[in-house]
Amino acid sequence: MENNILFKGIMPALVTPVDDSGKIKKDVLKKLVDWQLSFGVSGFYICGSTGEGLLLRPEQRMEMLEATLEAVGGRVPVIDHIGAMNLDDTIALARHAEKAGAAAISSIPPIYFAYSDDDVYNYYKAITDAAALPMVMYCYPGARPMPVSLIERLMQIESVIGLKWTNPDYYSLERVKQINGGNINVINGPDEMLVCGLAIGADAGIGTTYNVMPGLFVKLYGSFKSGDVDTARKLQDGINNVIAELLKTNAIAATKVVLESMGFDVGECVKPIRHLTSDEKETLIEKVNSFVDFEKQEIKENKK
Repeated sequence: MENNILFKGIMPALVTPVDDSGKIKKDVLKKLVDWQLSFGVSGFYICGSTGEGLLLRPEQRMEMLEATLEAVGGRVPVIDHIGAMNLDDTIALARHAEKAGAAAISSIPPIYFAYSDDDVYNYYKAITDAAALPMVMYCYPGARPMPVSLIERLMQIESVIGLKWTNPDYYSLERVKQINGGNINVINGPDEMLVCGLAIGADAGIGTTYNVMPGLFVKLYGSFKSGDVDTARKLQDGINNVIAELLKTNAIAATKVVLESMGFDVGECVKPIRHLTSDEKETLIEKVNSFVDFEKQEIKENKK
């Protein structure tokens, strides 16, 4: 049996920097990628929820992948989320990802309509038949519940190596990690619960707030893996002070606001994601800066 655990470490779910005309801001993306890599991130995940993939046109998503691969320059792997409402678009994006040089593809299951488990199986089978890349399923209960039994069945599809688990149900994740005798690439999704995911056996983490706190998440991951669980827990606590503020409005929009304040001109979110007001932005920046030194990637002491 081949080793399915291809991805380990901290992988930011990159925001998509776009200008007013919808073009990818390649210079901003390169600057952001280089900065995050300087803190030791292990790869990138693009065009998922954080990257607003479902709100972008297919050609924008293709442009984002090509720009990210160019910015990364082969230093770390890039996982391309190619899920779309229309299967033809999904397959076109998967084929483009293979041609462009992505390390893997990822997809949420088909959503909104009442798809059966058989429909979900056939969806992933169609994608993996179309592109010879490893597939990382995106399991998020807000899109569609993915019971352990279905995940076990999907893992029988050639090229499916594991999943991104954006779900606070860590009992089910523990059950998932038993599939294939543990030969399943489990990637933690909830940023605020990375310690929980690692404790249950996650191999890696992908998250929104990794964009602004890459160094802190790298330290957390390294501390946990070295056996210093107490330090990992303290880092999670400090990180969660920032996350709590981001969640008061819209986490993706708020993350972009924080990046703007740090000198990364990533632009606003794609509508209909609402844009924060000037007062909301000012309050957010003041609050998160009281918790973390983003330049040094250090938690400020005694801040709550």
